[in-house]
Amino acid sequence: MARLTRPPLRVWIWTAATLALVVVATLLWRGSDAAATSSTTAAPADVPPGAPAGAVSEAWSAAADPLPGNVVAEGRVLVGSPHGVRALDPVTGEEAWHYTRGNAALCGLTVTDGVAVAVFRTEDRCDEAVALDAGTGVRAWTRNVDFRPEVTLTATDRIVLAATPTGIVTLDPTGSGIRWRYAPPEGCEFLQSAAGDAGVAVLQRCAGSSALQLRLMDGFDGDLHWTRDLPASARATELVGADLPVAVRVDDEVQLLSSADGTLLTTLPADPGAAVRQAATGTAVLVLTDGTLTALEPGSARPLWSVPATGLPGGAATTEDGAPALPVPTAGGIVHLDPATGTELGSTATPELPDGAVATVVGPVVVLAHDGEVRAYR
Repeated sequence: MARLTRPPLRVWIWTAATLALVVVATLLWRGSDAAATSSTTAAPADVPPGAPAGAVSEAWSAAADPLPGNVVAEGRVLVGSPHGVRALDPVTGEEAWHYTRGNAALCGLTVTDGVAVAVFRTEDRCDEAVALDAGTGVRAWTRNVDFRPEVTLTATDRIVLAATPTGIVTLDPTGSGIRWRYAPPEGCEFLQSAAGDAGVAVLQRCAGSSALQLRLMDGFDGDLHWTRDLPASARATELVGADLPVAVRVDDEVQLLSSADGTLLTTLPADPGAAVRQAATGTAVLVLTDGTLTALEPGSARPLWSVPATGLPGGAATTEDGAPALPVPTAGGIVHLDPATGTELGSTATPELPDGAVATVVGPVVVLAHDGEVRAYR
C-alpha cells in the first residue's frame, strides 16, 4: 500500500494565502462602485415616423425625480430616479437603457448636446459626475467633482451649469472639463442662476446693499458682461432665463434686458402669484406669463406674436408636410404653431393638461413633462 504523505508546509501557506486573497477580493468587489453599478446599453433609437393625430389619449406615464429640463433627446425620453437614470422608448414607455448606482444617490440630472449628465453623492458631498449617450446609454465620460448636496443642474447648448448658494461651476457636457468656477463676493449669496444663449446669469444678494444684483457672465470663459441692480424692496424678484434677451420678473412685470449691456428693452405684465417661464427656439424667445405665450425677436425683444397657453413647447418638431411647428399646451389640447409667425398649423385634442407642462413631439407621440412625471399621448 502506498504511503500517504503530508504536503510541505509551504503548500499550506500558499493555499491559505490564496484563499485569503479570494475572500478579500470578494469583499472588496461587493463593496465597490463596480458591484453597485447596474448599467445597460441599447442600439441608437429610430425616431418613429409620422405626426400626432388630431386626437390622442394617454399611452403611458413614468415618475421622474429629478426631471431634466429636456426630457427628450436622441429619440429617447430621459427620466431620473433616486439612484440613477433611465431612458424610455417614447412610443411604448419601455426601458431602453439604464444607469443606476446602488451605493450612491442621484444629486441632479440634465440633458444637452446628446448626452445625459448625472451627478451622484457617495458620502457627504456630490462627488462623481458621469455623462451617458442619450440614445444608447454608452458612457461618454466620468469625472470627480466636489459639489454641495443642494446642487442643481441645468444646461444649455455646450454648457452644463452646477449651482449652489455658495458658487457655480460650468462643465463641458461632451468633453468633461470644468470651464470655470465663480463664487459670490464676500458677504453675498446666490439666489438663482440660469444658463442660456446669452451666457450664465446669477441673481445675488449682498449684505449691506439695498439692491439685489443681476450679473451676466460669458458661458464659456466666465468673463463678466454686466451687472444690474434690482430693487430689494420688490415683493417678488425672480430670474426667469438667460436667453436673448435675459428675463427677470420684478413684482408685476417681466423685464427683458439686453444681453449686451443689461439695459431694459421691454416689459410684459406678470401676476406676482403666477409662475413665469422662458424658452428659446431658433427664431424666437418665448415667455409664458399670465396664460399667454409671447414670442420675442432674439436680441431686440421686439414682440412677434402671442397666443393663449398653459405651458411651453420643448422644441420645434415638423408637420407631415415637413414644416417646423411648436407644440404649445393650451386649455383645449396641443396647438402646433409656426415658430416665426405664430400661425396655427394644426391641433391635437388631448385629455386635460396640467398648467406649466412642457410638450415635446416625437413622431406621432406627444411627450408631456410636469412636476416629477412624464406622460406620453398617442
